[in-house]
Parts: sequence; structure tokens; C-alpha cells
Amino acid sequence: MLNGIKIFSSDNVWRQILSEFGAEVLDAPDVVGVDFDALEIPQPATAMEIKTAIQNAIDGNIHELHKILGRTVQLPVTQAQIVLLLKKTGGMPASDLRTAMGYSPNATTHTVDTAIYQLRKRFGRNFIINDGGVYKLGGL
Repeated sequence: MLNGIKIFSSDNVWRQILSEFGAEVLDAPDVVGVDFDALEIPQPATAMEIKTAIQNAIDGNIHELHKILGRTVQLPVTQAQIVLLLKKTGGMPASDLRTAMGYSPNATTHTVDTAIYQLRKRFGRNFIINDGGVYKLGGL
């Protein structure tokens, strides 16, 4: 029901329930996941009410992407996460960006680098700039 969705909850019972629904339960809130505790879902709630609240939180990210890009664009999850992270934080060093996305800061994976390359290819070289080792959103 919630496959592929990253969710944080501080409550162990909710963590178990969300995990059983297929969500990836985070140990701490982050800027790309859903903070279940902040949703303030009235109790008792049905599974559909929970799913709707989570989907509304995710839709908020879609609206944020629309504001950043000036139009509705479908992006792969990794690319969307990078754009949202850079917008929300104002910029991040590569190691912090990798960590925020769930990779080791010293990871040899090129997933983040490749996603940035693809975003630049799609929206222009200046869309994501590297300013003194810090990735930032530039202009479209």
C-alpha cells in the first residue's frame, strides 16, 4: 500500500504498522521523506485515511517541484529528491547530499552525480551549480 514511500515516525507501534504497509520507515525525519508525526491524523483512522494523509503530504512535494520548475514535470525519484533537498536547504556539499539521500558520504556510487548530470542536461547547465563544493539550485 505504501511501497517505496519513506516515512518517519517516533512511535514504535506506528513504525511497525507503516512497515507492514510497505513503507520504508526512517530512523529520523528528513527533508525527502514524510514525517508521519507531523501529519496529525485524528485517531482512530482507517487505512485509507492514513494513506490519503500520506499521499497529500507527498503531493505537497509535487506542488513544490512545480513552483521550483515553473511547470508540472515528472522526474525520477532521485532527481526530485535532489531538487527538493537543494531548495529546502539552500545548498549542500556533495557528501551531505549523498548522506541525506541515504548513501554513505564516502560512497563510490555515482547515483547522485548521474542524477545531477541528468538534471543539468534536461534543464540547463546552470540549473544546479557547484559553488565552492556546495551544490545549489541555479536558474532554469
